[in-house]
Amino acid sequence: MSAYNDQVVVTGLGATTPLGGDAASTWDGMLAGRSGISAIEEEWAAGLPVRIAGRLAVDPAGVLDRVQARRMDRCEQIALVAAREAWAHAGAPDVEPERLAVVIGTGTGGAATLLAQDDILEASGVRRVSPHTVPMLMANGPAAWVSIDLGALGGAHTPVSACASGAEAIAQGLDLIRLGRADVVVAGGAEACVHPLPLAGFSQAKAHSTRNDEPELASRPFDTDRDGFIIGEGAAVVVLERAEFAAARSARVHAALAGAGVTSDAHHITAAHPAGQVRAMRLALAAAGLAPEAIEHIHAHATSTQLGDLVEAESITEAIGVHPAVTATKSMTGHLFGAAGAVGAMAAILAVRDGVIPATRNLDTLDPRVKLDVVTGEPRRAAPAAALANAFGFGGHNASLVFTAP
Repeated sequence: MSAYNDQVVVTGLGATTPLGGDAASTWDGMLAGRSGISAIEEEWAAGLPVRIAGRLAVDPAGVLDRVQARRMDRCEQIALVAAREAWAHAGAPDVEPERLAVVIGTGTGGAATLLAQDDILEASGVRRVSPHTVPMLMANGPAAWVSIDLGALGGAHTPVSACASGAEAIAQGLDLIRLGRADVVVAGGAEACVHPLPLAGFSQAKAHSTRNDEPELASRPFDTDRDGFIIGEGAAVVVLERAEFAAARSARVHAALAGAGVTSDAHHITAAHPAGQVRAMRLALAAAGLAPEAIEHIHAHATSTQLGDLVEAESITEAIGVHPAVTATKSMTGHLFGAAGAVGAMAAILAVRDGVIPATRNLDTLDPRVKLDVVTGEPRRAAPAAALANAFGFGGHNASLVFTAP
């Protein structure tokens, strides 16, 4: 068997999200249908048209070493928290440093640091700007910190492809292993930019929900009454291993990463095109060697925008069909941008592992144009042998991942 055909498996999971400070509590929150969306109580939000967000359930600064945390942007902090959990969950693989790689995607990286330090510069001058500003704001910071923490010498990579970043990072991890460049890859996504500027920008673009008085009801994927997404923050990381490497150390395998598809629309800077999404899903199926009928569960990107949800529903119908059980967990976490695809991948992995699919929260009336079997009400007991997770982003970025039972 060639290196390109080597099976890749998932041996570790880590996360910190609006539903919980680790992967287990996040998954429990999804299955319970809890909302992680709440009002922004800080004074800076008072004059904004949007005053709700998916804030982290656990402050990463309280988890990390205090001195280290102060030198890191919040996006870097949560990437490190999730990566450490995933690494421990995988049993801390004993791997040659040169055969260990890191791929952590992000949409905005340390934008919060950039904006905060610019405010300091304008208000107080150069001498008040932090000397840690540049390593805190750079988009490759999360991947760099994780690689330093784990001693990974096989490369530290950073896909920056908007809301597809986390899923594209996992796809790159698959490639690194299948191409024989690594035995173990720590891959995922991180985002932390609940800040007045993006809130104002998305509000002006009419992309953000304005249900300020009902935060827990605001994110409504596929519902007729949806009015936009909710900004969230969080991170999710998986440990990928060459199957033979994992077997040699008797590692627990949660699922196999069977295939991935990454495409671009070349169409519009913000509007999605269904053709790119369809191609991503079909490429993922082809890489996994599966027919559309084999996919039993889909974790949809489904951000709760009027156009985006409809385009994805049509794309899924064309590429896969209407038979899979579909869920959309952004109804609970909000939209975690660069981390969204990694959180969705984690949910798909756990659905395959545990035989249960979370219900979509706030879906009271399915949009009649959506012909999919969207899980609502209670989680659905099922044992999907194959699941697909979608992540799509501004700029026409599309990534689809296929996970199968080990």
